[in-house]
Amino acid sequence: MPDLRFQSQPARHTEVPRPKRGEGQWSFGFTEPLNKNEQSKKDDDPLNVRNRILYTYSKRGFDSIDPADLRGRFRWMGLYTQRAPGIDGGKTAVLEEEELDDRYFMMRVRTDGQVLDAGALRALGEVSNEFARGTADITDRNNIQYHWIEIENVPEIWERLEGAGLTTLEACGDSPRPFLGSPVAGIAKDEIIDGSAALAEIKQRVLGNPAYSNLPRKFKTSLTGHPSHDTAPEVNDVAFVGTVHPEHGPGFDLWVGGGLSTNPHLAGKLGVWIPLEEVADAWEGVAAIFRDYGYRRLRSRARLKFLVADWGVEKFREVLEKEYLGRELVSNPSPEVPDKQGDHIGVHEQKDGRFYIGAAPIVGRVSGDVLTGLADLVERYDAAGARLTAYQKLVVLGVPAESTDAFVADLEQIGLTATPSNWRRRTMACTGIEFCKLAIVETKARAASLIDELERRFPDLDTPISVNVNGCPNACARTQVADIGLKGQLVLDEDGNQVEGYQVHLGGGLALGANFGRKLRAHKVTSAALDDYITCVVGNFLVERTEGETFASWVQRTDEENLRGDKRLDPVPV
Repeated sequence: MPDLRFQSQPARHTEVPRPKRGEGQWSFGFTEPLNKNEQSKKDDDPLNVRNRILYTYSKRGFDSIDPADLRGRFRWMGLYTQRAPGIDGGKTAVLEEEELDDRYFMMRVRTDGQVLDAGALRALGEVSNEFARGTADITDRNNIQYHWIEIENVPEIWERLEGAGLTTLEACGDSPRPFLGSPVAGIAKDEIIDGSAALAEIKQRVLGNPAYSNLPRKFKTSLTGHPSHDTAPEVNDVAFVGTVHPEHGPGFDLWVGGGLSTNPHLAGKLGVWIPLEEVADAWEGVAAIFRDYGYRRLRSRARLKFLVADWGVEKFREVLEKEYLGRELVSNPSPEVPDKQGDHIGVHEQKDGRFYIGAAPIVGRVSGDVLTGLADLVERYDAAGARLTAYQKLVVLGVPAESTDAFVADLEQIGLTATPSNWRRRTMACTGIEFCKLAIVETKARAASLIDELERRFPDLDTPISVNVNGCPNACARTQVADIGLKGQLVLDEDGNQVEGYQVHLGGGLALGANFGRKLRAHKVTSAALDDYITCVVGNFLVERTEGETFASWVQRTDEENLRGDKRLDPVPV
């Protein structure tokens, strides 16, 4: 097979700024690898590791795995070594990666907005129980994430998943990461356009395609035709957002260059109208720009957001049109932004008269038993299946109208709820130090205990407040765009001891109030003090808010001392 990695360079017809120094951009001829990651990908296309897993490593065991595969190319197959137990957060940045490795893997299963029917749910649950010690987390990218996977079992796991229409292919790595699709695509009564066909076409074209298996870094996709913008489009590399053209009708706007982590950027809006049948072409154009012009010298600058920030959306659109699409896009004002993004929790009527039911686990943590139990319910009630959401939740589709009450009651019996408290509904947490080699602090268990305490202290909260908990600066749980974002780090307690804690981001959000949370200078909170800190801040908000004021708006105007947790405002006397 010809090497496609350097064959797709277009002839330039636009004046693209040439970098002052080599950034490893292929379009300027900088094809020599500038770091070990780029060298590894040039040495061997990561897609080739699948056969080595099937026919060598799974037969000979963990010790037979080439380190370049183990800590690099395995990611293209959705596999990371998980963190060895007993290594505290202070060692995360000190030890070499191989010293943090356990002999087990995290495995990420992508769903890409597809409906998981009873067979797929049961396959996911059985894999969890038989091979992953019952673990199964719903991530905020429509994935199911397992732990404790052994290399010897990977071939059988793949066979079972693929038999149910699922894959782990390119769920990690410098590749097209799992796609975020609207969980109510094709069924919501208020949907602008159903983008399911476009998302499926993108997946068919690009997964396993060597033309896109060597991108500068991860590449995240969001597509929704729902007016609530339910797939976090502002923080994805490429996002298609439902819009209406006054003459052409429903289609999609194109947003590019969103991302969080240590240098957050909101996506730039191109203000265009793209018909459904041309979405996949536009996706390929954006991905190819990233491949050809993306910065490959420094991993910290190898995301599309840096290229978009340097070029601007006008130049980006020009390059996309002239060099990759060969045609001009139709201009159209970007769609109105909703007050808040939809999570679809609760019971809602579909356009066909059936109902969809959005349900919440606790911070995305489910299990094999929960998944097989959900499969049983889908079969018992003749529902269509379930989709995962961008908020670590799930939505069951196609429940008969006469069965909604019974279905909601049965969800409670398997550990899910369609009537969650604010805190269970709006709290997310990443994997954390339990399994992640990048993490510094515990997240899942800490967030679960926080939910319990906040439900006790604020049982009838009458306004939405989100809490996102992350174990490191990488913002996998979107800490910068939460009402209360908690970024894990080691801090000093009152006695000068180094303990688990968090840097606090306040008043972030997406949709109408899209912005990054306010950080207070030199302000940290210990994990032990977290319950009282959030209680104080939320209490101050409830005392000082004006009618209809959101938490984020209050954060932007209130005195800093009301946010630090040192001062508790007295309730207004009745």
